[in-house]
Amino acid sequence: QVQLVESGGGLVQAGGSLRLSCAASGTIFRINAMAWYRQAPGKRRELVAALDNVDNTEYVDSVKGRFTISRDSAKNMVYLAMNSLKPEDTAVYYCQANINTGLDEHDNYWGQGTQVTVSS
Repeated sequence: QVQLVESGGGLVQAGGSLRLSCAASGTIFRINAMAWYRQAPGKRRELVAALDNVDNTEYVDSVKGRFTISRDSAKNMVYLAMNSLKPEDTAVYYCQANINTGLDEHDNYWGQGTQVTVSS
């Protein structure tokens, strides 16, 4: 079994910063790509930032220059540093990871989500 647990969400004023963390635990042979998604009320879940297995990064246009995804492979952690936050960044943020639980077994796993609310 694999679990992803997010933390670091909260309420912040526009222009402020937050740092989200996601810890992976369980039967982990190797963590491949990791990513952060978000879902605002009434909207579809969208990819915010992604990190592949050689640390190439990808960001949705709306967060480029403001958000940074990073990982600590030794700790099985992924982070999302969010700066210059805007009210439109308000959403539930989800951690996602593609994890090998064995040499030939891999799957996508999701965390439970953490709420980020940006007030104007």
